[in-house]
Amino acid sequence: MSENDIQMLKRIYDSFNARDIDGVLAVLADDVAWANGMDGGHVHGREAVRDYWTRQWAVVSPHVEPAAFEETKDGAVAVEVIQSVFDLNGQPLEGQTHGLKDKTVTHIFRLEADKIVRFDIQDAP
Repeated sequence: MSENDIQMLKRIYDSFNARDIDGVLAVLADDVAWANGMDGGHVHGREAVRDYWTRQWAVVSPHVEPAAFEETKDGAVAVEVIQSVFDLNGQPLEGQTHGLKDKTVTHIFRLEADKIVRFDIQDAP
């Protein structure tokens, strides 16, 4: 994991939180496999990621803040994130009472040639 990888991933989180879909799609491989956190499984390809996020942002307002970066044994990048999900009025969804520190999850990124080829979500134990 290089410093460039970390900086790219930080920019992705900034773009996601700003709802800048194109800012994220630019660093995804054409055939990326992206975890579908709403329905399970994965969506495949940049346009499928665009459709997934457009649909997600029409019903909830998620925010993710990277807290730690670590290289896994198999060369992926694991990012511990603090994840919050708000309604479209900016109010925490039911059961969330601590603003941005509601749930910690790990995002796993697999990179090839400076592009993300796979993204997975792993709940914290």
